[in-house]
Amino acid sequence: MTDRVLLLGCGFVADLYARSLATFPGIEVAGVYDIDTARLTAFCAHWNMPAAASFEGLLAMAPGALVLNLTNPGTHFGTSRACLEAGHPVYSEKPLAMTLEDAKALHALAAEKGLALASAPCSALGEAAQTLGHALRRNLAGTPRAIYAELDDGFIPQAAYDKWLSESGAPWPAEDEFRVGCTLEHAGYYLTWLISWFGPVRRVVAASAETVPPADKGGGGPYAPDVSVAVLYFENGPVVRLTCSIVAPHDHGIRIVGDAGVLSCKAAWDNEAKVRFARRLTLRRRLLEHPFPSRVKLPGPTHPKVKRWGAAAMNFMLGPAEVLDARREGRPCRMSNDFALHLTEVTLAIQNAREGAAVDMTTRCAPMEPMPWAR
Repeated sequence: MTDRVLLLGCGFVADLYARSLATFPGIEVAGVYDIDTARLTAFCAHWNMPAAASFEGLLAMAPGALVLNLTNPGTHFGTSRACLEAGHPVYSEKPLAMTLEDAKALHALAAEKGLALASAPCSALGEAAQTLGHALRRNLAGTPRAIYAELDDGFIPQAAYDKWLSESGAPWPAEDEFRVGCTLEHAGYYLTWLISWFGPVRRVVAASAETVPPADKGGGGPYAPDVSVAVLYFENGPVVRLTCSIVAPHDHGIRIVGDAGVLSCKAAWDNEAKVRFARRLTLRRRLLEHPFPSRVKLPGPTHPKVKRWGAAAMNFMLGPAEVLDARREGRPCRMSNDFALHLTEVTLAIQNAREGAAVDMTTRCAPMEPMPWAR
């Protein structure tokens, strides 16, 4: 059976979805639309996909099909609302909306319509995150006591980002990235892992700041914070420190500190990133983690891999495929509407904590069921 999806927006990230689509031959793109006709033409020609002449025309090409909302973040609320009102389930790029009020309105509309409303990122469904989850359930490191997670990208304002092009030739949207901010763009890569393992966050204590002046980012502005540090208190889990920045040296690692040692992974954006465990030991009265950590692996095959590098090493279609599979199989979706809303609230609490804030969360969601191959 072939599932049909619609692509709304064909900018830089759309190529990552298109490349990932090749690993799911059972998913067909019924139509693509973008307000930039030149970009739409170039994208559809490169990937041999059908173009729609209008937004309304796109929705009419496959009634009830899952819409992948890949538009700019500022338009997510309006476009997702239109899709839901037209009877289409939505898989939205992050964030679900730019305000919690709008995200809750989308959540309520989806519930009223009985439609799925999922949000990227979907790397929690990937092999690295699922392997860590499997190790946690096996109690490999003992009771987890603290987690340090980093999503620092290097000093991006000095990078040659004007030369970054997607596979079909779309430029990296620097102005939009700086306005939206690294927290809304990237915090979800580890937040989804953490929420999938431990369930909802109870309280966020965070601070964010813009450390690089607008003139050094192209001079437009106003721009979002370029550094954020958060301490997350889960209802059922360890304390977590999460950092996001586009100024600190590149580090996408996570370390889970347990009673028996440390579980770690160095690359949040690589589904095949190695998971390691360093048991704790005492050597000549000195306490340390083993200098040669052991590799942690799942016993069998996992999911299709894109076999690329950087962000392209993620299979961006794992999320949409999960939404489609859940609908076809008549089961709860791992990337649930509640999960999407809670992820958005936590992320916004971190982003908006300029000079410090403590915020109690108003939304909740269940932990994510492990993938069948990770149980």
